[in-house]
Amino acid sequence: MATKQPQHCDGELQQQFDSAFTLLESAVDNGRIPGGVLGVTDLKLGCTARATGMAALKPDKREMQLDTWFDLASLTKVLFTTPRILALHHAGRIDLDAPLTSVIPDLHQQVPDAWQRQITFRQCLGHQTAFPGVFPLYTYGLEPQLLRHFVLQRDWPAGAAGYSDINFILLGIALERLEGKPIRAQDPGPGFAFAADPQHAAATEYCPWRQRILCGEVHDENCAALEGGGHAGLFGPITAVMNQAQEWLRRAQTEHPIVGLMRQPLSDTRTHGWERAHVGWSGGDRTSPATIGHTGFTGTGLWIDFENQRAWSLLTNRVHPSRHVHTGIAELRRAIGDALSAVR
Repeated sequence: MATKQPQHCDGELQQQFDSAFTLLESAVDNGRIPGGVLGVTDLKLGCTARATGMAALKPDKREMQLDTWFDLASLTKVLFTTPRILALHHAGRIDLDAPLTSVIPDLHQQVPDAWQRQITFRQCLGHQTAFPGVFPLYTYGLEPQLLRHFVLQRDWPAGAAGYSDINFILLGIALERLEGKPIRAQDPGPGFAFAADPQHAAATEYCPWRQRILCGEVHDENCAALEGGGHAGLFGPITAVMNQAQEWLRRAQTEHPIVGLMRQPLSDTRTHGWERAHVGWSGGDRTSPATIGHTGFTGTGLWIDFENQRAWSLLTNRVHPSRHVHTGIAELRRAIGDALSAVR
């Protein structure tokens, strides 16, 4: 059921890609995920991509295509929010080590010495804050401005530092303040958008809250309630994702400052916005130490190996029609990373 496309890579890369794509086909054939698209780009060896499986099973069946649009979920953090925050820093409009209150002075304004008022842009980018990992904002109402101020004024309990959507929801609010317009009114970048034509999009989940299969509208409930956020909401096809990755690989050759910050370690597992290669991570065990990556809840992922000048993206609709099944997506991502990171 794979969709063919002209190949633009040499035999070495094609062989590695074929091995990796076989893993995706197997996951689809075994019914673990409905479908997916795999793409790889290498500055020396070329690029290729291929699709397999179904873009939708319900309410109607549609085959996956190379130009299928995906809800990229948390890839929004690295494809949209992170580069814009880093560009604002490079332009001198913000200081990454300044507190968010330099842009959002009303953050937890009732308690001047609150810990929330001390957190910095850099800490949010590196997930080095004490916010909870997840929180059901959407259950508190549907008025987006009210929800934004709920995030700003809530007395969040301080927990252990870790990955949290709240970090990027706050960064999204900062972007809105700086740019003077909502996230969804901002430029999503070449080839991307904040929604997609349902006839050309991969379906995600039957949402009990919205009581329908989602397709072309954001899967993340908090992003839907906020009507746009810095943590989720971006849509795009494999070509847009790979074109952006290729641009960053090229910019790295000229020591571009924003790409440099994307790669700069902030901890053993994090850079500015991105995850960095470490034992057990989503990119597999064979990536170089110069690799960064990120995943999205809907079944998406992007990994960029700057040492080997190669990037790959796996886009799936693994939550369709429900998230409440074991799809093996974590194992699939790692296996594909190992196949595409084979020593050359």
